[in-house]
Amino acid sequence: MILTSEKALEMLEGARGKTKSDGWINHSLCVGKAAEKIASALNMDFELAKTLGYIHDIGKSIDFSNHVMSGYNFLKSLGYDDTYCNICLVHSYLNNDIYCTAGGFPSNIPFRTNFIKNHKYTEYEKIINLCDLMCTSVVNTIDKRLIDLIIRRGAYDNTQYHVKEAYKLKKYFDYKLGYNLYDLFPEIKNNL
Repeated sequence: MILTSEKALEMLEGARGKTKSDGWINHSLCVGKAAEKIASALNMDFELAKTLGYIHDIGKSIDFSNHVMSGYNFLKSLGYDDTYCNICLVHSYLNNDIYCTAGGFPSNIPFRTNFIKNHKYTEYEKIINLCDLMCTSVVNTIDKRLIDLIIRRGAYDNTQYHVKEAYKLKKYFDYKLGYNLYDLFPEIKNNL
């Protein structure tokens, strides 16, 4: 079943005030809008990119601490296509590596670990990976967002690895665009 950005937005807004913080909702809205802008610049389906950005953290409406699996299972239970369910699983992990994530080493959930290791990331999933690393409730440089994550979650043995791979992901999209990705977001200057 197809998920539209309107329905994804309805899910987000329906969760307002029902979790310990609405910060994740504002973040998800920012990720969706940033993904829409990048996909549009790359002549990709910007509606799909926006929808995936909106929905990537939907698991936080169910179980904040295990939002990756909660989001995946929630969207599966509603009958949505794998494209939408999978974004919940892959958005936090770069390079098909469960250890390439912010906030330390994740607990071992065999299904998630195997999925991340064996899944071929789509260009849309890579855009969401990137936007997740650029957005709070506003678009930031990757530097500022990574510092935000380190301050909130701490530095771990895998932090340096994750930071390096985040920069590589940004360079990948700079190359695809043919210019600095930040040029799409002039508002970044106001968020420094």
